[in-house]
Amino acid sequence: MEAINNKNHIRPYGDTLEDGKIQLSFTLPIENNDSGREAAKMLAKKMGITDPNVAHSAELHKGFTFYVVYGSTIHSVDTGSIVVSYREPSMDMTEADVYIRENIGRRIVVVGASTGTDAHTVGIDAIINMKGFAGHYGLERYGMIEAYNLGSQVANEDFIAKAAELKADVLLVSQTVTQKDVHITNLTELVEMLEAEGMREKVVLICGGPRISNELAKELGYDAGFGQNTYAHDVASFAAREMVKRRLN
Repeated sequence: MEAINNKNHIRPYGDTLEDGKIQLSFTLPIENNDSGREAAKMLAKKMGITDPNVAHSAELHKGFTFYVVYGSTIHSVDTGSIVVSYREPSMDMTEADVYIRENIGRRIVVVGASTGTDAHTVGIDAIINMKGFAGHYGLERYGMIEAYNLGSQVANEDFIAKAAELKADVLLVSQTVTQKDVHITNLTELVEMLEAEGMREKVVLICGGPRISNELAKELGYDAGFGQNTYAHDVASFAAREMVKRRLN
């Protein structure tokens, strides 16, 4: 493997810098035998892994095997080409309440739910419910936020109807289930329905979940996306600033 001369180019390492050591796991629809292990190594080679070694294999079900493969990647990352969305540092709960009071002058209405067929509420509960998560209080505890948690498996049309009834300023959509990109379909449908109702430009639209990035959210027509390691104060800070920016107060 060639040494990297550009300091902006980096590779993973295990024993020595630039050795490219990497471990990956995957499942193949094949028996757990010598032929299956060879198939796993062949796949790793096609992914740019040199000298792959099957460190672990286990039958998940008849004809399906889980593999852990160890080897060295030939690829590097140019850190100088990385572009990420920038957000202002988040305010804490007290600062957010002061900001809303001084810049909007009233309590903002936030309506959230796990929409579509998604039955997981851990994420939306962590953001909205008063106790919050990991020491970060939820939006229900904020003095200048009137928050409503509609729960899980809320149809997009019902979510929109409730938002209209409550005159919501901010809509929060949580999506945990991502198999076969069902979250993409559901999130896209919601944007289209809001546009059809003439509501999209009147609200701050935010989605979140373990597979949601800010880039993906914006691509789908949302104002922001929040993934892992984000909390209520992050959402409150963005929502309040976005309302002021778009003069939605």
